[in-house]
Amino acid sequence: MGDYWTTDRTARRGTTGGGRALTAGLLMAGWVALLWVLEGIDQVTGNALDTYGISPREVAELRDVVPAAFLHSGWEHVASNSVPLLVLGFITALAGLRRFAAVVLTIIVASGLGVWLTAPANTVTLGASGVVFGLLGYLLVRGFVDRRPWDVLIGIGVAVVYGSLLWGVLPTDSGISWQGHLFGLIGGVAAAFLFRRPPARRGPDNLVTV
Repeated sequence: MGDYWTTDRTARRGTTGGGRALTAGLLMAGWVALLWVLEGIDQVTGNALDTYGISPREVAELRDVVPAAFLHSGWEHVASNSVPLLVLGFITALAGLRRFAAVVLTIIVASGLGVWLTAPANTVTLGASGVVFGLLGYLLVRGFVDRRPWDVLIGIGVAVVYGSLLWGVLPTDSGISWQGHLFGLIGGVAAAFLFRRPPARRGPDNLVTV
């Protein structure tokens, strides 16, 4: 069948704004809850899960690039990542779960590989902060890449609230993986370009084609 014109945004997007918000909220609440459960398991097993962190430049450790993003080195560590991950992840997931999954996977891989390549020898890196920095970078540039004024405004709001986190890409603390932060940020910016929204085609009377 050929294209047709519609003004029904709910039908075109497949769900209501409230439905998207509920789905995004449940997803991120579940993700953050999982981080706390995993840290609880790590605590009661004598930090056994920490072995799934990333040790640099060991080929076998490449398999830990993904799981390392879900593990932490203590309650304080997981607590520090929970709120920004919840907020930034929720905002990102509002645009659709498939795009969200692609963006997050890109960030995790970029951050993990960056750590694997550049972290100091004899260290183990784990934590969701690379994802946090990646989502931050993604939201800061998404609106400009997609040329969507509303997303630009969201990016500005995110910058006001979380922009100070960007100092974390500098090597100011030997106990914190600035490499994970930096490469996560780069991955998020890259994801904004890789998964940009195509410009909407418009037909008669500015109706959008689907």
